[in-house]
Amino acid sequence: MMRNKILITGASSGLGEEMARRFAAQGRDLALCARRGARLEALRDELRSAHPGVTVAIRELDVTDHEAVVRVFGELRDELGGLDRVIVNAGLGKGARIGTGRADANLATARTNFVGALSQCEAALQIFREQNFGHLVLVSSISADRGLPGPKAAYSASKAGVSALGEALTAELVKSPIAVTTLLPGYIATEMSGKAGDSDSMTASLDEGVTAMVDAIDKESRRVALPGTKWKAIDLALRFLPHAWTSRFV
Repeated sequence: MMRNKILITGASSGLGEEMARRFAAQGRDLALCARRGARLEALRDELRSAHPGVTVAIRELDVTDHEAVVRVFGELRDELGGLDRVIVNAGLGKGARIGTGRADANLATARTNFVGALSQCEAALQIFREQNFGHLVLVSSISADRGLPGPKAAYSASKAGVSALGEALTAELVKSPIAVTTLLPGYIATEMSGKAGDSDSMTASLDEGVTAMVDAIDKESRRVALPGTKWKAIDLALRFLPHAWTSRFV
């Protein structure tokens, strides 16, 4: 099914920004949300210039503010004349070793990545249940497969929550007109991944990563580790092989 009205959170940079470019190039109408309003405005102007027939609506949004999430999703639905797909993409990658005095960073990551994702799911599914169709996409991470040590602990735990949420909603809605997709990206070159210190040899280009994401989203796959067979294999290894065999991956 062609989903022509797409809402993307975390759209001011990285994966969200590039997904917006790809979907606009396909002629889809977009509702873009992020905390950084100036970057959203620049992206809107770019997309309108490159694709004059595409509607691009924007809103500043902090996904940890549940009431704002519900209000903004409703406003954007009305502005676009409906929503076919919501991509829950907003996230933080900061963190610190637990117990070293930087609880603020870990709590912010947990609130944004998991509680914020839950708020977005609540708002999106309220809309989809009312209209009796829609496609919910959750952007998790390969780190959801295995708790990561050190400064990535809170991040991996938050993404495990997102994956579990996607699994639960897939099971609940499998026989309904509402589709659910959970994406587990490996290392993809973004501003966030650069700060996280991900391995250069394992990191896919932004083009490769987002191409795989958009393809999986449009196929409405239920659960996909990506990009490529390498990350599918790592996903299986991290979930099913003994820790002693997979410690080098984490």
